[in-house]
Amino acid sequence: MSQPAKSDKPEPFEKNLARLDAIVHQLEDTELPLDKALVLYEEGMKLSDFCHKQLEEAEGRVEIMTKKAGGKMVAEPFEAEES
Repeated sequence: MSQPAKSDKPEPFEKNLARLDAIVHQLEDTELPLDKALVLYEEGMKLSDFCHKQLEEAEGRVEIMTKKAGGKMVAEPFEAEES
């Protein structure tokens, strides 16, 4: 149930998010043994932290790519559209 040994290239965000979603669904099972639930919870917390860091990195890249007139690079906070 845990992630494979770390390689040079991290897993894509989408794959990490899908695994996190699967863990949440498993944890919602009331028949899940406590020891397995704890292992899944720990893996989920690590994945959540990693996904959060990936999102922060992406947000930073968006800020860097934002340009103002004249070609001067100006960091602007990324604001997601509300649904």
